[in-house]
Amino acid sequence: MTELERIRLLLSSAEKISREQDTDRLLVMLSDLAREVLEVDRCSLFLYDPDKEELWTKVAHGVEEIRVPADSGIVGWVAKKGESLVVNDAYSDPRFNKEVDRETGYKTRNILAIPLFDKKGNILGVFQAVNKLKNGFNEKDLELFTLLGGYASSALENSMLQKKIKEAYKEAIMRLSHAAEYKDPETYNHIVRVGLFARLMAEKLGYEKETCDSIMLAAPMHDVGKIGIPDAILLKKGRLNDWEWEIMKKHTLNGYEILKDSSSELLQMAAIVALDHHEKWDGTGYPNGKRGEEISIWGRMTAIADVFDALLSKRPYKDPWPLEKVVDHMKDLKEKQFDPQLIDIFFDNLDEVIKIRERYRDEE
Repeated sequence: MTELERIRLLLSSAEKISREQDTDRLLVMLSDLAREVLEVDRCSLFLYDPDKEELWTKVAHGVEEIRVPADSGIVGWVAKKGESLVVNDAYSDPRFNKEVDRETGYKTRNILAIPLFDKKGNILGVFQAVNKLKNGFNEKDLELFTLLGGYASSALENSMLQKKIKEAYKEAIMRLSHAAEYKDPETYNHIVRVGLFARLMAEKLGYEKETCDSIMLAAPMHDVGKIGIPDAILLKKGRLNDWEWEIMKKHTLNGYEILKDSSSELLQMAAIVALDHHEKWDGTGYPNGKRGEEISIWGRMTAIADVFDALLSKRPYKDPWPLEKVVDHMKDLKEKQFDPQLIDIFFDNLDEVIKIRERYRDEE
């Protein structure tokens, strides 16, 4: 590949790099691009973890995830000094950690490594290229790698910021969901499990990851409308009378009204979940008596997830049901209360469902 072709490849990839917000996919993209541009055997992009004082990567061609002390080997030296390094005879350089080659059976001949910095000049990580396919690394390789490193630093900082924003958003959503359950005898882990069960069904139906993640966050908000139900009704220990039951059923409409006008697609999905999660397949549910596929797929998923987990859980007014009884009961309600296809999907994957319950079990 000529120098002009390498520059064109870099420039043509810049927009795609800048758009990618998933850090793991970005690491793969950058490492693959560097390998092609520099014509090397392997590339790896290490990120600096200040809490653990480690450099780590999920992307290292030919090996699994790598974690090394932040002051170890060539990458550690580059991270500490903040300087690029060309080593065309790795075994003659005392900074090279030969132990990695001994463990993997790989033979490192030469290395080009550059530091990556955030906008404040703090070390972000180290980009490393290993084993030039022809001859050793030269100044042109360093210039091109440094140019790519500039793209990489900017894109990585942006993707990591987006990840932090998404995590904060997720936490806020889960806390909002828990607020609705706070007065109810339901645990935080209950709403977590409901979200994970809904995501499992979405995954088995072949929805994209982003959609599956959205229903995982939207489903726990199914009862957010209970915030508007008077405590005298919501916390009543005995059976509700007809008037009280009509008030209780309004939590579906309350939740919808709270969420429906949001500009967030996730909260719009949650509004539909809140509205539809007590509708039944045969049309006998509430608040609108929807039937079959008139009920949103998100409401149908949440209904199965919520009922399953509630029946298995201990509440002040009931003991937990045995798993076999829950399965038989819900299968009996197939085509009555529940979507028949979703019920089949849910119980066909019961092993995964149980793993979720075990992982997020309620504290005793």
